[in-house]
Amino acid sequence: MAGPVIWLTEDDPDIRELVRYHLEREGYAFVCEATLSATRARMDRRQPDLLLLDLMLPDGNGLDYCRELRKQAATERLPIIMLTARDEDTDVVVGLEVGADDYLTKPFSPRILLARIRAVLRRRRSAETGDGNGVVVQGPLRIDREHFTATAGGRPLPLTRSEFMLLLLARRPGVVFSRDQIVDGVHGTDYAVTDRSVDVLVVSLRRKLGPHERLIETVRGVGYRFRADRGQP
Repeated sequence: MAGPVIWLTEDDPDIRELVRYHLEREGYAFVCEATLSATRARMDRRQPDLLLLDLMLPDGNGLDYCRELRKQAATERLPIIMLTARDEDTDVVVGLEVGADDYLTKPFSPRILLARIRAVLRRRRSAETGDGNGVVVQGPLRIDREHFTATAGGRPLPLTRSEFMLLLLARRPGVVFSRDQIVDGVHGTDYAVTDRSVDVLVVSLRRKLGPHERLIETVRGVGYRFRADRGQP
């Protein structure tokens, strides 16, 4: 039986060949395109199990395409890993905020790439099956992991995937999470990201929670925690 289908959109032929070799050796079905236009045309016909998407391409920006995919019902849950030659915090945060599931900075180790692919596919399968978690209700929050939706005080929250995974930590109110634990909970282990990136993600989620932003408390010198709430702002 063929393994998961992985697409790569990358204009560097050396990287395309490197990724092809290692993915096919691991049993993945592999398809690559050098431009966004070619990927769009292919996406109109079928979808992969995961998309590896370069940030800078000859005919467009990978961030814009990621944002475009997240706005379409057919691809809003498509697992996406961004590939970028830049490792500035801003680039990483923007990539995650537009809906990327993960990112890798070039040059990258094939072993790390394979580990990230397995982790993203595993998280997506877990989210789709619910893993017994079902709907989480905590104070004014209602989080439906199976359908990737959440509300606060009955108001739908337009969350990115990273914000949604962060919100799931509300299942354990009162528990203090370090920034490293938050990274593990949101992105999985073996994920390199700065404290600043975590702080920016928390700020973004607080903003979307609106009057319920105080559900996320800062524990100075340690990290963050969700507090139990009866629905009062």
